[in-house]
Amino acid sequence: MSQADTLRAILEDQGVQDIVEDFVSRGEGEEEFDFNTLTENLEYRKKHPLDLNSATDQELRELVLLNEIQINNLITYRRELGDLIAIYELQSISGFNVNLIKRISPFVAVGGSPFDNQVPILTMMAKGQNDLFFRWAKGLQTKKGFTDPVLPTDQRYLGNDQKYYVRFKHSFENRLSYGFTAEKDPGEPFADSLNKYGFDFYSFHFYIKDLSKKIKSIAIGDFNASMGQGLIMHSGFGGGKSSFVMNIKRGGRTVIPYTSIAESNFLRGVGITIAPFKKIETSLFVSRVNKDANIFIDTTQFISDEEVFTSLQISGFHRTKAEFLDKGSIQQTNMGANINYKDKNFKIGLNGLYTKFNRPFNRSPQIYNQFYFSGDELLNASVDYTYFYKNLHFFGETAVSDFKNFATVNGLMVSLDRKAELAFFHRYIPRDYSAVNSNIFAETGQGNNENGLYVGLEVRPTKGWKISSYFDFWSHPWLRFQIDQPSNGREFFTRLTYTVKRKMEAYIQVRYEEKAKNLLSEDIHISNIASHQRTQLRLHVSNKISKELELRNRAEFHLFKFPGQKDSKGFLIYQDVIYKPVGLPIQFSSRLALFDTYDYNSRIYAYENDLLYNFSVPALYNRGTRFYLNVRYTGIRNLSIEGRYSITSYSNVETIGSGLEEIKGSKRSEIKAQLKYSF
Repeated sequence: MSQADTLRAILEDQGVQDIVEDFVSRGEGEEEFDFNTLTENLEYRKKHPLDLNSATDQELRELVLLNEIQINNLITYRRELGDLIAIYELQSISGFNVNLIKRISPFVAVGGSPFDNQVPILTMMAKGQNDLFFRWAKGLQTKKGFTDPVLPTDQRYLGNDQKYYVRFKHSFENRLSYGFTAEKDPGEPFADSLNKYGFDFYSFHFYIKDLSKKIKSIAIGDFNASMGQGLIMHSGFGGGKSSFVMNIKRGGRTVIPYTSIAESNFLRGVGITIAPFKKIETSLFVSRVNKDANIFIDTTQFISDEEVFTSLQISGFHRTKAEFLDKGSIQQTNMGANINYKDKNFKIGLNGLYTKFNRPFNRSPQIYNQFYFSGDELLNASVDYTYFYKNLHFFGETAVSDFKNFATVNGLMVSLDRKAELAFFHRYIPRDYSAVNSNIFAETGQGNNENGLYVGLEVRPTKGWKISSYFDFWSHPWLRFQIDQPSNGREFFTRLTYTVKRKMEAYIQVRYEEKAKNLLSEDIHISNIASHQRTQLRLHVSNKISKELELRNRAEFHLFKFPGQKDSKGFLIYQDVIYKPVGLPIQFSSRLALFDTYDYNSRIYAYENDLLYNFSVPALYNRGTRFYLNVRYTGIRNLSIEGRYSITSYSNVETIGSGLEEIKGSKRSEIKAQLKYSF
């Protein structure tokens, strides 16, 4: 199997699907993501396997395939018993089994070439690998925003209905990378009087790590930064509750390059990490980036009218005149620093972040948001820690905003024995704690007004079997959007998985969730709340019939209950076919799905294989069918060509979508194409 095929196999692995599906099912609407940030390190490690005898905890964490207990157990084993002799010696380390070893084996090795940090920067910039991507997509049905003659011109979409994407990246090993990304969404103007620079979004990065023993990394351009457990800063992807019940800890390098296309959650400037002493590492960064926001003239000022902004826009769309006017209207500056002291089993870090807006943040006053951040500047500081003691792993972070409001999160992972691990995560985040850039492991992503306790358990009772479960209980001490009283919630998840080597995997899972929501009332001044219950049951089987053919089957049922409303039920069944003929430079993957839901409340999210480094998770509701076909051709040296066709057909609706996204008819389809040239 080629390097590219192996990487694609990892991207299509059921485990990756689980993370994505669980993450998106907590959002709203249909989502499409870029895989660059999550997979580029795997791509490098396929060519240059990570030496398990010399790998640092950060390098092991960057594989994204191991949890904290497994990483610590491996490092402890090396320290106490010496180097591994062969990769399957991992079976003697608690937390590692045959299935996990086979999963990581394409990316790791025992023994490898020694690290060389003497390669000149100019050599790294000139040598290495270059990848050039071109991607195009178009919906085949016309949406209201493009053609409706009733709409005034300034209320329609400003551009055409096609999506363009161009990306170039140069990399030398996994130590240096530089490149750019350019993208235009459907409806956005392209290379015209409104957008003379061509694409709607541009991103550039230059990143080098391990330049010397003291200079750990330098980032110029666009990058992500993370500190502690995310109470004051964690930009980029931050996974939440999922079937990977032990993955509750934030971690990794403080500064990493940004190569994705999301337009709202990155930094732009300079970041550096140095190690002035053996056990001390410090990072500094400064960023100034323009963000989309709604500008408002505050006429209540006594001296003069003041421009403020009432909300930040995170969609990244600039299709209409109103969206276009919001583009880059606010300037956000972030200056951050941290210093970490690390010994064998202990790490402590001090973190600081200053955030400044060029206009005051003045939200539309509501009772629920009166404790949210407002103003034009904010200062955050925190201390985070990690401590290993025998089979116990403690970690956490305590933060303060503007020297007056405190929040804390703390976790514990326990290795019960070779076949079981237990995790606890407690968060206490008061209503008046403020952090503009926070992203913690919690029920909500706002970084305030939540107290809760998460308990996760993973058990491997016998060969091939695994039980993954978690309980999460939380409360919101203050009001929230559409919840006009303090409220509570709880969630339960369990999955029973059976695996036969890597040929077959079957699992059954159930998730139950209770959350509060306002009850409809004729009295607009008083709102009572009640809990809605959501139950999800799934049966999934993935079976590799041969080296060429894999079949995946799923049946899923959803039930949504809320007082005063009719129960909302839904089901989904689908059949996937993944065909990779041996000896031929072409591959296929396809799905046929049938779904029937009462309404949007019983919607079902279903991960879909997409173009390389991309994936999509549409929300299926109403009644209909979903079909897609992906084709990939690699018969030309250094070039891969991909195409995708997808269609959703409904049997109980005459229009799809709403507003400017409305489509007349009962079908919605799309075509995509992508070229990747490596040289």
